Amino acid sequence: MAHRIFITATNTDVGKTYTTLTLLRHYAALGYRVAAFKPIETGVVGAPLDGTALQQCVRELNPELADVSVDAIVPLQFTLPAAPFVASGGTPIDLARLDTALAALEAHCDIILIEGAGGLMVPVDPEMAIIDLIRHFGAKALLVSHCRLGCINDTLLNLMALEQSGVSYEWVLNCRDTDDAFREVSAPYFEARYGEFYLLKRNLSELAAALLA
Repeated sequence: MAHRIFITATNTDVGKTYTTLTLLRHYAALGYRVAAFKPIETGVVGAPLDGTALQQCVRELNPELADVSVDAIVPLQFTLPAAPFVASGGTPIDLARLDTALAALEAHCDIILIEGAGGLMVPVDPEMAIIDLIRHFGAKALLVSHCRLGCINDTLLNLMALEQSGVSYEWVLNCRDTDDAFREVSAPYFEARYGEFYLLKRNLSELAAALLA
């Protein structure tokens, strides 16, 4: 079985797809065969935007998946831009279908990055949230957090959920060029509490290694 890494986040629009694409390219440059999987994407009109970006990247990086379809990467697609539970009308998720799709991709890779929808506690169906999917897949989680004001609270709440779930994880802050105040208003806390912590642009190599440990 390939290394399974599940990319989740403190909320939507934090940078899951950007982080996934960055890690795919990094691992491929190290010589690994890579694949991407997004079990569920909502807000799909025509083609899934995130799934298409992942498809194009995987086709470029892994010759064994040069012809992979976007439907193979995103098996469950819904039109409404909402939590999967709402977008599907509360229909139970077909886990067997997801397992089959994941196994088909795994046959062609050493590392597979699984991108979630929204954040950890987003409801998938009446019984499961995204955090339960991570456990179901037996994956290591990567929590991506933002660097805007409020990132301390958002990060700590999500880390607490991961700790309580028993899921193995790493976490990283995805700072954007507009996050000028992070160094002054948020970084001092993270430095005081954790000493060293990962910033995606600063610590990509170290983070990638930790995810495979």
